Amino acid sequence: MEHIAFLGLGHMGAPMARRLLAAGHPLTVWNRTAGKAGPLVAAGAGLAASPAGAVRDADVVITMLAGPDALEAVAGAAAEALRPGGHWIEMSTVGPDAVHRLAARLPEGVPLVDAPWGSPRSSEAESGGGQHHKAASGALGILAGGDTTGVEHLLAHLGTVTRTGALGSGAALKLVLNSAVISGIAVVAEALRLADTLGLEGDTARTALANGPLAGVVVRAHAEGVHFDATLAVKDLDLATKTARLPVIEAASEHYRRVAEPGEDISRAAARIRTA
Repeated sequence: MEHIAFLGLGHMGAPMARRLLAAGHPLTVWNRTAGKAGPLVAAGAGLAASPAGAVRDADVVITMLAGPDALEAVAGAAAEALRPGGHWIEMSTVGPDAVHRLAARLPEGVPLVDAPWGSPRSSEAESGGGQHHKAASGALGILAGGDTTGVEHLLAHLGTVTRTGALGSGAALKLVLNSAVISGIAVVAEALRLADTLGLEGDTARTALANGPLAGVVVRAHAEGVHFDATLAVKDLDLATKTARLPVIEAASEHYRRVAEPGEDISRAAARIRTA
């Protein structure tokens, strides 16, 4: 079976890596904070001291990192150590430009697939902690751009693959989905602020919104026991607004920049938008 190097063991990366290890694949892991690798190492994974060390003997490299800057740093450290004939699967939320920059870095003959998780029926921001459990059970939706022929059987361990088109299209669609939901949460928070100002009682407005087309966004804006870091929401909206002129998303981005606290779920930021 293919030897996999998994780089990035955050909230989603760790359960995804564990799925691949449980499927019988030899696995080497790397994470900037090495202590997060402890449970995987205890389960049989190898631990590399650097990205280059992780990929040196790998047939497939999977990256699940915080953003474009992290991906750029890892690619710079690892690209020259890749084995000929290997594959690279990029699963972070980084946008299509970062995917194409990564492709330009890779040695000739090392194909790249961009395969962020997030089906058209859900997104990272919308589903929060529920997606963590889906990662652990192999039930993610995966948006795959590029030629998946050599790696689709690996992605199938993680969830259902939807092919989105050429290289970069998976990353592009993920950015569209996350931007819509994150901005929608800010809109819901402002609508509820309007309801408060108008003196509507209790949860009258929230219930009405939850029974309309924004139902899923209303649920996510008030979710408990889930986690999508508000600073990652800021990163996603920043990627979107650098790509096109998006006045509504720019306004939402400013809201989150003002109220987001590192390490807390996006629902807490929404609560602050409501009362700001």
